[in-house]
Amino acid sequence: MAYSSLEDCLLDLERSGQLLRIKEEVDPNLEMAAIHLRIHEQKGPAILFEKVKGSKFRAASNIFGTLERSEFIFRNTLASVKQLIDIKIDPAAALKNPLKTLSALPAAINALPNSLPLSKPVLFEEIQISDMPLIKHWSMDGGAFVTLPQVYTEDADKPGIGNSNLGMYRIQLNGNEYVLNKEIGLHYQLHRGIGVHQTKANNKGLPLKVSCFVGGPPAHSVAAVMPLPEGLSELNFAGVLAGKRFNYTYDDGYCISTDADFVITGEVFPGENKPEGPFGDHLGYYSLQHPFPVMKVHKVYARKNAIWAFTVVGRPPQEDTSFGQLIHEMTGAAISNEIPGLKEVHAVDAAGVHPLLLAIGSERYTPFLQTQKPAEILTIANHILGTGQLSLAKFLFITATQLQEKLSTKNEQAFFEYILSRINLSRDLHFHTNTTIDTLDYSGENLNAGSKIVLAAYGAPIRTLATTVPPIIEALDADAQMVMPGVIAFAAGKIDTLTIQEKLKGAGSELLENLGVVMLVLTEDPSWMAQTLNNFLWAGFTRTNPSHDIDGVDAFVQNKHWGCTGPLILNATIKKHHAPPVLKDAAIEKRVDEILAKYGY
Repeated sequence: MAYSSLEDCLLDLERSGQLLRIKEEVDPNLEMAAIHLRIHEQKGPAILFEKVKGSKFRAASNIFGTLERSEFIFRNTLASVKQLIDIKIDPAAALKNPLKTLSALPAAINALPNSLPLSKPVLFEEIQISDMPLIKHWSMDGGAFVTLPQVYTEDADKPGIGNSNLGMYRIQLNGNEYVLNKEIGLHYQLHRGIGVHQTKANNKGLPLKVSCFVGGPPAHSVAAVMPLPEGLSELNFAGVLAGKRFNYTYDDGYCISTDADFVITGEVFPGENKPEGPFGDHLGYYSLQHPFPVMKVHKVYARKNAIWAFTVVGRPPQEDTSFGQLIHEMTGAAISNEIPGLKEVHAVDAAGVHPLLLAIGSERYTPFLQTQKPAEILTIANHILGTGQLSLAKFLFITATQLQEKLSTKNEQAFFEYILSRINLSRDLHFHTNTTIDTLDYSGENLNAGSKIVLAAYGAPIRTLATTVPPIIEALDADAQMVMPGVIAFAAGKIDTLTIQEKLKGAGSELLENLGVVMLVLTEDPSWMAQTLNNFLWAGFTRTNPSHDIDGVDAFVQNKHWGCTGPLILNATIKKHHAPPVLKDAAIEKRVDEILAKYGY
């Protein structure tokens, strides 16, 4: 069904037993976020908070909490979305099946934004920022944030909705140096369309007009995070996924999503920044306070009985994991089509998405040679690291499969074992130093700055991976624990990289090739890291800067190429310059126990 509002969607979820109403008054200061986290951990329903302390408006979260619920919400439009994306990817194939292509036309009509809506519910009343549910998610957050915003901007060189950008960039509503009701903080990261729009406005000496939509049909929130094929607008996509055209109007020169629950309009002036953050982010750590653009608030609107949509991020998996799963389901073929030879790519959610990519490519360059080594997959790796948000990847593990081999990047442990049993550590490590990494990744020593590494392996297995800790490693007396085949964790408090290198000097080849130990990981708690694969994926790749934190046994540099003849050493400890991890508040957790006990959670 086509939802005309967020409330329509929530009522539909309630009819199918997928909505929990919290009827007592709940504090937006940490309590609401803690309730959301508890329900999400249990794969529970969407949540409607009917009484928010300090606000007359209701709030809803966990709307997209599971892939199954997202599929339910978009059950009538997902097939059409996939069909239209396939046509966009391969028009020639569509022409070969004209009847199937014609069946997609009704959905394509919904892709056209509608500037003449019959009603404009979001303009029901003008309010202030302080009237909204000011939700603070984590104890060290700098204030209240919008966490499901749809941030709309236009191209100063080509104004109008046809060249607009709709993105999800968090908004800080209060705290720090912001003047309440007059200023809010606009945070956005590398490789985001809004940055291009602000650059163009700055070059003309103009303020950038910004509209922030909250709520409305759920398809609008999904559209704001979609990595769409070139030439396909987020607003076109929003209409197709919603099953109804994106309704908009203009007010005082600002674009207004008329079906939204709330709209904040304002301007960003050239060179005007203020401290934004901290904010407990989706890597599981705080993103710290940094200068970001300040938005001068023009007007704030709300529809009648508006509902504030929000989510909570932290150490994955969280609700944004389901976003990623839904996006992959709809656009999985798009990236592979854009990069020749790429069969599959997987941004590992447990590692915070951007820190770790796994990919499967092709090896077709030299079929006439018997020697198998990475060639085409190195070209593919460079293409991946030059493509949109994939370019934010810090670790990229890439391979190519032989005929009849079945391998999936989604089975992370099997993929790692495939790579580790084949990788030549003298040849197959390719560093990119002094480059850009994800804004939220503090493993580098400056904001947006760090390094990358491509680990490329191809061919037949060259070793059997260790499944027990060899005696030579036990003798180091550093609480060695098997994390997975080929990977061993050490207690950083008992040993360091230099000591490992000194004590294992000359034994690297024996350890790597004969004993099957490929990676040694330094961590504060090796037993914890060995408990689950996700612990290794999270700590191992969010806390490491490849150029600074990777070393090896019997390492060497030859013609500026770094390699080692023994195992890699990964320093996955928390460093002084790292951001702190997000932690739950014990007092708030006790209060949540009392509230949710009434609802059976």
